Amino acid sequence: MFKLTIAAVGSLKEPFWKDAIAEYQKRLSPFAKVSVVEVAETPFKSAHEASAVMRAEAESLKKKVADGAFAVALIKEGKSVTTEKFAELLDREGQGGREIVFLIGGPLGLDPELAASCQYKLSLSSMTFTHGEARAILFEQLYRAMTVLAGKTYHY
Repeated sequence: MFKLTIAAVGSLKEPFWKDAIAEYQKRLSPFAKVSVVEVAETPFKSAHEASAVMRAEAESLKKKVADGAFAVALIKEGKSVTTEKFAELLDREGQGGREIVFLIGGPLGLDPELAASCQYKLSLSSMTFTHGEARAILFEQLYRAMTVLAGKTYHY
């Protein structure tokens, strides 16, 4: 069984994103143990504070990545892959129980140094999404990838 963790800055506020994620988390349960850990957003007043804010959030996120885990930074500059390639990545890195941790930054993004330290940089799209949208898309793609690996007909 796969062990997946989504470590994100901030909590979800919109009930529709919470509902969508709960549905995919339920669907994922036969394939993977999925946990979501949230760290607090660092308050800021202007974009001039971006570096300090992202560094502070990165320190909190780093604590959520266990030794030996495969860390994936979700950043728009990351690699854009097909669902099948994403499934191959999960299979390669997560077989044998190795934890895969997906890191999602706050409103200002993910700290560049933290992203650089991750083993993989993933882009869900070159477009910008809200945190709720990004999490929901990630959960749906995790489920889709698991069905690909299991030979199910969800993905055509």
